Amino acid sequence: MSQHQIVIPTKDKLFNLGEFSLRRPGNMITAVILVVGFVLTFIRFTQGIGSITNLSDTMPWGMWIGFDLLCGVCLAAGGYFTTVACYVMGMKHFHSAVRPAVTTAFLGYAFVVFALLYDLGHPLRLPYMFFFPGTTSVLFEVGLCVATYLTVLFIEFSVAPMEWLSCKFPFLKKWRKVVVRCTIILTIFGVCLSTLHQSSLGALYLIAPGKLHPLWYSPFMPMFFFVSSMAAGCSMVIFEGMWAHKGVHHYMDETHLREADEVVFSFSKAGAFILFGYFMLKLIDMLVQANLPYLCTGYGLWWLVEMLFFVLTPALLYAKGSRDRNIKLCRFASANAVLGIVLNRFNVSMIAFNYALPADERYFPSIWEVYISIFVVTLIVTVYRFIVYHMPVLYEHPDFKDAH
Repeated sequence: MSQHQIVIPTKDKLFNLGEFSLRRPGNMITAVILVVGFVLTFIRFTQGIGSITNLSDTMPWGMWIGFDLLCGVCLAAGGYFTTVACYVMGMKHFHSAVRPAVTTAFLGYAFVVFALLYDLGHPLRLPYMFFFPGTTSVLFEVGLCVATYLTVLFIEFSVAPMEWLSCKFPFLKKWRKVVVRCTIILTIFGVCLSTLHQSSLGALYLIAPGKLHPLWYSPFMPMFFFVSSMAAGCSMVIFEGMWAHKGVHHYMDETHLREADEVVFSFSKAGAFILFGYFMLKLIDMLVQANLPYLCTGYGLWWLVEMLFFVLTPALLYAKGSRDRNIKLCRFASANAVLGIVLNRFNVSMIAFNYALPADERYFPSIWEVYISIFVVTLIVTVYRFIVYHMPVLYEHPDFKDAH
């Protein structure tokens, strides 16, 4: 047991599951959510997709695409954002943030694929795109890039489990060296793939100009999705770090604790610039497309709420927080920005989609759709906790000094 109560797994005791068995409100709530979620999963895959959703031919993509896919992929952008800052731009003071960012990115993408199985009418046909490729389809490009990037993230993340298991299986040390030597190549490959599929998610909606409200529809949607993913990337690093400091603070070593505040302030500066740029791009696009009259409608007011309170506000808060070195303000801004990303994806995929339909024909997710999304998020948090309790993510393994 070290100074920060970090339990280092040994050959005789690889697993540390005591944290999950403690009678804490969080553990009990997690257990209830997981049990009910697995029951709903059984119903979904035995009774069909219509048994728990309000999806229809009018709205075949709903809550699971809007939140689990669009939000999940965007909010997992912290992986490429942090690795590029550290390994490509040479900002080595971000080194302690790389593994947590890559871990959350890997889990985010892995559970995006997992959640996608709920939305597919025939989940077993997910691999069909590799055997029957639709090379002219944007959706094929998204699927191929996500699958490839998930593989890249798995390789980047694999260093942590290899260090964990190396005491039991020494041959993993050789494989770890191979992966570490490929870090730069994997980082460059990862950012190229992220550029492609983050923007392509926006391109999916270019086919529906008559269905998506003009204030959100734009021929530049691919660019908007990519720029907002960068804002989501730096915001999620701060947001995830905030909760990690609350929940697993005792698994952080001196290096991580010492560098944490500087990571927050540096990423806050980046977030301020990106969000200001995104705000100006959206404003110019709205004016160029002559959408100003729509601002006097209900959807116009909602667009202003999104832009003023969830884009401009976090940008200003980031700028002030980083200038004044106010850690609480920067963390609040990150939560504001993350909520804004979720709101934007919901607006594009559900709220402003099919806006011309009568109210009684509009889609609204069922309570079970919402619950499945909560279930997936809870699974991510649970797996993240398992990883942190066993693998050197928030601390440096004593057998692999200078590995972070």
